[in-house]
Amino acid sequence: MAEPEIPEECLGDYVHILTDAAATGRRLTRDELDDRRRLGREAAEAGYQLRALVGMHLAATRTSWPLGVTADAAATESVLAVVEQAVDAFAEGFERAQRLTVRREEAARREFIDDLLYGRSDLGRLAERATRFGLRLSRAHAVAVATGPDAYTETDSVPRTVEAALLTRFSGRKILITTKDGRLVCIAPGSQPDVLRYFAKQAHAATDGGRVAIGRPHKGPGGVVHSYDEALDALDLADRMDLEDPVLHSADLLVYPVLTRDRQAMADLVRNELGPLQQARGGAVPLLKTLAVYFDAGCVAAETARRLSLSVRALTYRLERIHQLTGSDPSDPMHRYTLQTAVIGARLLDWPAKEL
Repeated sequence: MAEPEIPEECLGDYVHILTDAAATGRRLTRDELDDRRRLGREAAEAGYQLRALVGMHLAATRTSWPLGVTADAAATESVLAVVEQAVDAFAEGFERAQRLTVRREEAARREFIDDLLYGRSDLGRLAERATRFGLRLSRAHAVAVATGPDAYTETDSVPRTVEAALLTRFSGRKILITTKDGRLVCIAPGSQPDVLRYFAKQAHAATDGGRVAIGRPHKGPGGVVHSYDEALDALDLADRMDLEDPVLHSADLLVYPVLTRDRQAMADLVRNELGPLQQARGGAVPLLKTLAVYFDAGCVAAETARRLSLSVRALTYRLERIHQLTGSDPSDPMHRYTLQTAVIGARLLDWPAKEL
């Protein structure tokens, strides 16, 4: 598409200034410098390109070069000095306007992202604003959130590296990559799970092994914040449950919110089933960890002992001790489900560190 034609008004009194400088040897006055900056600012706001504007000044310099100046070294020096002053002041005004525009755009983008992820704006208005940033909120979207050893902002190298990788791979896709509360965030259409998978791969590498959680797709303006909340909940759950997977899908973790939906019932189960472990020497924590590893290892004694750096005999003693204290036998399928559910509840409720 052809660039818009630049009107002659952008030059202001440039030609007159050149002629006057050739005759008098003067430099630009303060008012003239301010006027040149104003012209540069207005040209930037009108959307013209700086390269084309500088070219326009140089063309005007060539066609309007004062007669007789070339033979006069002092006059030539004066004209060239004025050209330098005029173009520099014009470019200064142009660049100031551009920086201000960029700051305004950044502020508008940040305000939109905050409203989008907190769900605190009018949904209709939010959907209208979203089109400016390439999102169609009438469709389903999913959100991925990545954490790392550091807190990130949009100007840091890690988010820029991840964004460049995604935009190179998925050019033309409706993707929004940003940061929120020190985490990396990627919003993509729910019909394009490959985008979030690739984001997870790139973010995991860029954050030196950080963890990524992906929420489920949801429709409408409120769908983004719903998916975002799911991703945050998955990250929190991974910390409490000591999950080792680098990439978490909230759809795979739905059983945990179900288990804690009735928090009081879960607390009662943990107290009744695991509370007696506090009578053991060293408290409940060592035996609770033994149970957690035993269930994670598929109730295979040899593998559990290896993971705990114990002998099979020592592990057997611990399991027997658990049976004695709780009345439930971890090796008995009838008791195993209740014990395992109680162990999951203890992790979710942070017991015994917190009283129930």
